[in-house]
Amino acid sequence: MSILRIALTPGEPAGIGPDLAIQIVQQELPLELVVIADPNLLKARATTLNLPLVIQEFNAEKEPELNKACHLTVLPVPLVESVQPGKINAANAQYVLDTLTRAAVGCSNGEFDALVTGPVHKGIINEAGFSFYGHTEFFAEFTKTPHVVMLLATNEMRVALVTTHLALRDVPDAITKPLLNKTLQVLHKGLQQYFSLAEPRIAVCGLNPHAGEGGHLGREEIDVILPVLEELRGQGFNLLGPLSADTVFTHNQLLQTDAVLAMYHDQGLPVLKHSGFHQAVNLTLGLPFIRTSVDHGTALELAGTGRAESTSLTAATRMAAMIARRKRYGV
Repeated sequence: MSILRIALTPGEPAGIGPDLAIQIVQQELPLELVVIADPNLLKARATTLNLPLVIQEFNAEKEPELNKACHLTVLPVPLVESVQPGKINAANAQYVLDTLTRAAVGCSNGEFDALVTGPVHKGIINEAGFSFYGHTEFFAEFTKTPHVVMLLATNEMRVALVTTHLALRDVPDAITKPLLNKTLQVLHKGLQQYFSLAEPRIAVCGLNPHAGEGGHLGREEIDVILPVLEELRGQGFNLLGPLSADTVFTHNQLLQTDAVLAMYHDQGLPVLKHSGFHQAVNLTLGLPFIRTSVDHGTALELAGTGRAESTSLTAATRMAAMIARRKRYGV
């Protein structure tokens, strides 16, 4: 088997993303990891962390090579201004977006087999004047993908979202029959392609407490969710629900499902992160390329301290490689 070439964007330069990129290459990797970042940022952060680091510039013409311990292949993108760990700077928002754009270009043209993303600071990017809701939305817009689905996965569970980074007061109006139908189709196909589940079992949460209590606590389950589930069941989908969110995450229920579909961000993700924080992987379904990410934020207070944990980035890299290998070789 040939060596996989995986791109990594460390994200917010003042956060822990650069730390994690340096930490995970302190040992050999069974792939070539190409970090899209400013090499001077990585050198400075390695010095701060007192970690050895040898940087070589990425050459697309060369065949991929396995990462040696303490060696990092870097595709240079220059910072706008120098960085102090823990101190965000709106001037570098363009740099963050430039790294994401370069990664998307490389994945779209086959330069990279998959992409792993580190945490970005959405607030500072928007403060700089850019409309940015998150990686998921950014890559969907870049690739002109009409519908993508955010899925977070641990060893114990997988949770997908109908709505993502949306104010809670806007969620009920956003959940429409077409949106839910398309989300379930993308999720169903993604579970088949990425996890080799021929007939994935999906538990679908209701929107309201107790899944609406027969209409007494809201009619979204009756008017929107249930009709979509019945339509897709008629097409052979294995769907449970709509189920009350306070019972769908019980041990016995999870044993009967391959994924849970939550209606909004904080309905499903707190449970998953409680059970597997720093071990979960964020996976975008529906894109024309493979994209995984860490399950945590920029942790500005930990940047440059050596106390950041790289377990989620390691898991995200492993999952990206697993899916890319399955895509290439069918194994």
